[in-house]
This record gives sequence, structure tokens and C-alpha cells, in this order.
Amino acid sequence: MNHKKTYNAMELKTTKGSLIIEGPIPPGELSRLDFHEDLVAFRPPAQQHKALIEIAGLPEGRLIIVRDQNTIVGYVTYLYPDPLERWSQGKMERLIELGAIEVIPKFRGSSVGKNLLRVSMMDDAMEDYIIITTEYYWHWDLKGTGLNVWEYRKVMEKMMNAGGLEWYATDDPEISSHPANCLMARIGKRVDHGDVQAFDQLRFMNRFMY
Repeated sequence: MNHKKTYNAMELKTTKGSLIIEGPIPPGELSRLDFHEDLVAFRPPAQQHKALIEIAGLPEGRLIIVRDQNTIVGYVTYLYPDPLERWSQGKMERLIELGAIEVIPKFRGSSVGKNLLRVSMMDDAMEDYIIITTEYYWHWDLKGTGLNVWEYRKVMEKMMNAGGLEWYATDDPEISSHPANCLMARIGKRVDHGDVQAFDQLRFMNRFMY
């Protein structure tokens, strides 16, 4: 499959300064930008910067960033699901995962996350994909935000809704292990019925066990 990527950008004015939200960004350009030291949600900043450069170099990999002048202060990634996850078992070419989204604390509460998703969906090629995200409460920054799991879940859902992702039921054991966890997805306008059916089968792999 040919993964077409078209660059889009917007300026977001916040009370703490103007930001540029842009992408998909190629790996060479990513490596030239600084990576903010507060981007620590997934791994140490230098390691995460390297991981993002690798994702941007994948045929299907997409990286949309938030830039404060020459420094990355937020990002969202899209790539094929991890081979160890159930979502990769169907080997669906048109299913990609919103793998990570992160914004430094300084710019939280300024609709940066919502606009990251809006810029992501400006690319018409996104209509060719089923885009999923799996939300697990143990990944959430409950301590840093002071929110409880349900408040945080509401914030996450509203942010994902801005990119057209909606809640979908599933019997995935990890998601089912806590009621705050959830699967969200956006089915592109050009996704055919066969791919939607294959996605439904991935969502409910345990239905014949009962």
C-alpha cells in the first residue's frame, strides 16, 4: 500500500505564546529540532526523540508535532499496531494506531491536544484508514493533572473526539480489565465494508468462547 503523506500546519495562539502545529514531519527535519526536556511520559527525552525519528521514517509512520520556535513541545504518532497486540493480528493494511500523544505541562489546557488531532486529520489520506487508539488509565498523568480516572477519561475522550475518534466496544482483555480503559476509532470515508468487518472481528475475538 502506498502511504501518502501531505504536510499541513496551523498556528495556535496560547496565553504562553504562539505555537506551530505541523506534520507529517520527515525524520531528517525531526532530528534537527530540539526536544523539550519535559516530554517524559513514555521514556527519557533523548530516547523518545530517537524513537520518534524512527517512527517518522516508517512507510506508514506519521508524526505531527507542536513546535515552540525550534523546540518540539508536543507530538502525536500514527503507525501500525505493535505486533504483540491483537490489533495487528488481522494484518490490516488500512488500520493504523494513534500510538502516543504528549504535550509538555506548560501548554496543557490550551487545546493543544485537540488541535494536534485536527491537523492530523487535515490530510485527505486519513480517509483511507481505520485509526484506532487504546486508552489505558495506567498511562495517564493522574498525579500531574490532579484528575481522577473518570475526569481524565472525559478529557481524553473530548480530545479524541476533536479528531473524529469515537468510543467502540471490544472484548480485548486489557481494555476490559478496567472500566475507564477504552478503545476509540475513526473509520475513514473511503474504508470499504470488508475492512470494517475485519475490524469488527478484531474487536470481538472472544465472542465464540462463551
